[in-house]
Amino acid sequence: MRLLIPLALLGMGSMITALDFTIVYVALPQIARDVGFSPLTLQWVVSAYSVPFGGFLLLGGRLCDLIGRRRMFVLGMLLYGVASLLGGLATDPGLLICARALQGLGGAVLMPATLSLVVTMFEEGAARNRAMTVWAVCGASGLSLGALLGGVLTGGFGWEAVFFVNVPLAVAGAAAAFAVLTPDGARRAGGFDVPGALIGTAGVTGLVFAIAHGAEWGWTSPGVLASLAAASALLVGFVAIEARSRNPLMPLRLLANRHTSAAAGAILVYGLTLQCVPYFLTIHFQDVLGYDAMQSGLAFLGPTLAITVGNLASERLIPRLGLRGTLSLSVLVGAVGTAVLAFSLSADESYFGLLAGVVGFGLGAGLAFNTMFILASTGVVPHEQGAVSGLSSTVLQAGSSAGLAILVGVAGRDTNGLTGEALRIVTADGLRSAVFAAAAIAMVGVLAALTLPREARMRVSQ
Repeated sequence: MRLLIPLALLGMGSMITALDFTIVYVALPQIARDVGFSPLTLQWVVSAYSVPFGGFLLLGGRLCDLIGRRRMFVLGMLLYGVASLLGGLATDPGLLICARALQGLGGAVLMPATLSLVVTMFEEGAARNRAMTVWAVCGASGLSLGALLGGVLTGGFGWEAVFFVNVPLAVAGAAAAFAVLTPDGARRAGGFDVPGALIGTAGVTGLVFAIAHGAEWGWTSPGVLASLAAASALLVGFVAIEARSRNPLMPLRLLANRHTSAAAGAILVYGLTLQCVPYFLTIHFQDVLGYDAMQSGLAFLGPTLAITVGNLASERLIPRLGLRGTLSLSVLVGAVGTAVLAFSLSADESYFGLLAGVVGFGLGAGLAFNTMFILASTGVVPHEQGAVSGLSSTVLQAGSSAGLAILVGVAGRDTNGLTGEALRIVTADGLRSAVFAAAAIAMVGVLAALTLPREARMRVSQ
């Protein structure tokens, strides 16, 4: 019971980082009209958050190990509060994108702090699995709750409210940390791999930029090829720096742990696919079904409840099926559910016609989310849990940034001159193609599960 209140605070931190991905989804049409984004640049309201988030997570995780987890938790909350205030006050696209990028930096500090605190506060096994379930419920449900809250706030108060709502939450979270989280103690000796963080961030940014513009400019255009070449060189340089650094941002030896390396593969596939589905659901609700912001938010109650059930079920399944079996099952359920959802995305289908696919997608996503992060921390010593948390979170955010860019390209259709029913049909066809592609790619996650040692079940059930 003494850890219940700290766990609730850490769950709130997890929810804030996840919620800020999707809370703007429902508000995007209003943001485009009021702030002045074009259809092609509107994606960067999402990507401006996810790219620096993914790029700096490794640094954030390592700082948790070296400076202290509570200190980084407080810093992350304060960054979120300031960035959210600036976002709500933004009046042009440049200012809003900068505010979203600063929110991403806050997330890069806060997410590994919450995850490493959860992992180090609870012993590996049943106690940690239960704590991780709470963390995962808060984080995974936050993705759908963000859309729900975004609809309520946008419909009632305008798009600015989706930013302003974070300010009191961030202030309250930072203040509560001093009261309920254990003090950090002395700082650990060691330096900060700032060059690695900068080069890694630049590499991820260049890669996502190239993917985002490939469909528009052509995959063989000079701009796309130059971005891909630069990103590849930067990422190779990042690995070289990490291999030689005395204080690496990401110790490469961590990948020798088969649990961590398998989790990284599964998390990457999850980010590329299932993590992106709520974005396309939002477009379908608004542009195909004609829902307003409030109705779109309420429509996300379905996936929110399904994800929560999946999170809770994973805690019971892991001791019985092991990490390998539970991860395989989650991938299959998520991929099949997403495929069913894709077939339901038509212009003449009602919300109730989507429910079978929504439930299948949500259950699989909830099962996978919890299992993957428990898997990543298995067998890792406490003083490196921050680095592993940063690695896992980095892979998730980089994967979701690239996945969103790829799937938006798959969904792209020429809608110039189309209106009314013709526009709805073409939009629905594009969304169906994107979500079906996500379902097909998600099946690759089974390969990550098969790399796990069979004794994983025995380790977890002890």
